[in-house]
Parts: sequence; structure tokens; C-alpha cells
Amino acid sequence: MSEPGPLLVIQNDQTCPLGWFGDWFAAADVPVDVRLGFADDDIPIDADGFAAVIVLGGEMGANDDATCPWLAPTRSLLRAAVHGDTPVLGICLGHQLSAVALGGAVEKNPAGQAVGLTPVALTDAGRADPLLGSVAPGSAAVQWNADIVTVSPPGAVVLAVCPDGSPQAIRFAPRAWGVQFHPEASPEIFRSWIADAAAGATGPSRDAERAERAIAEAEMPLRSAWRPFAEEFARMCGFGLGS
Repeated sequence: MSEPGPLLVIQNDQTCPLGWFGDWFAAADVPVDVRLGFADDDIPIDADGFAAVIVLGGEMGANDDATCPWLAPTRSLLRAAVHGDTPVLGICLGHQLSAVALGGAVEKNPAGQAVGLTPVALTDAGRADPLLGSVAPGSAAVQWNADIVTVSPPGAVVLAVCPDGSPQAIRFAPRAWGVQFHPEASPEIFRSWIADAAAGATGPSRDAERAERAIAEAEMPLRSAWRPFAEEFARMCGFGLGS
């Protein structure tokens, strides 16, 4: 049996790298091919030759094609991957791009920006899901987003719900998932988002500094919660990780 190809990773923003997932995949000898959309790297038209597609987060919106020209080919890639039954994982913006690519809608959250640690509230479908079901009950995750999925694509299943009632995780197809949170984000990555916000016109949100401290204190529980999730996704992609 041949080895699976690498995981194709689309990075949309300098400050939203693969993070902990990159460390965990490297430790398990899972190859990755990272394409920097924001730096004009080539975005493949389909997932042929890749074991999976992972699309990361970013400050832009899922429909900001005029200023972010790689988003349209990324949505096309996501559609091709889903139609070809290649595993897909969308994280934050990647979750939103998946929803739009497959016929859903994304808008600004009327409840405002979500920042900091958020409990992952699995639905019954989420607890039974082969990927999200690997998440321990009571786990928290890092969130930093102003947009949300307001219309799920046809056939999609909501697997978790945010405190404001918006979808927190969705299964778009049998082997395609999106999560609004950031299971890959370390305290250092979150700190870089705070710094970027502080340098911007609006500055960080009112609770951002408090959230930064809470995330730093929760580093080990976050690692414990999301490493099994990353490794389970790699197993689903054909990599022979131990249990």
C-alpha cells in the first residue's frame, strides 16, 4: 500500500500559521505542503496527490476576493476536495470559506467579535462524530473572529454551537469539517494577534488582554485537548499513527 501524499495547507495570513498542528504532525512524521496564499503561492485546482486539505484562518473575510485574490481559487479547491472525498479541515476563516464554497453564507456576527477561551459545546451529532467525538467533554478552545457562518450549506450538520448560538463546528460532508475556533493556536500566536490589533486603527477588543492571560494559563489543557484531534484527523487521512 502506497504512502498517502502530504497534507496541503493553505495559509491565508502571516499571523495564522499551522502552529501546534505543525509540531504534532512533524512529531508523527506526517508530511505537509504549506502554500502561502497571501504571498502568491500557487493554489492547486484540486486535491489530487494530497492526503487532505487544511485551510487556516486570517483577518480577511471569506468573500474579500477584491483584496485577497487567492480566496476564490481556495474556495474552488475546497469544492473539488469535497466532491472528490478528500478529507478537509477548515479553521476559522477556512471554516467560513468552506461554508461559502459549498453554498452557505458568512456575515458579521451581530453579537460582536469573539475573543479568548470558549467552551466547545458539542451537539449530539458532534459527540457521535468520528473527528469531533475525539474531543474531551468540557474542553475549551481559542477563538478570535468577527464573522460567522449564518447559513450552513445543504446537507451540513452542526457539530458544536458557540455561546452566542452560532455554529462552532460543522461537518460539511462525510470527510469535511470546519471549526470556528483555533485548535492550532498557541499562546504565542494569540499574543501576535493582540499585537496586530494594538497596532491597528481600532486596537484590541476590551477583553483581549485578559483573554491573553487566560490562554497562557490554559496552555497545557489546550494542548491535551487538541493534540488528539489533530492526530485523529491525520489517521483519517491514511497515516498510521498509534492509538
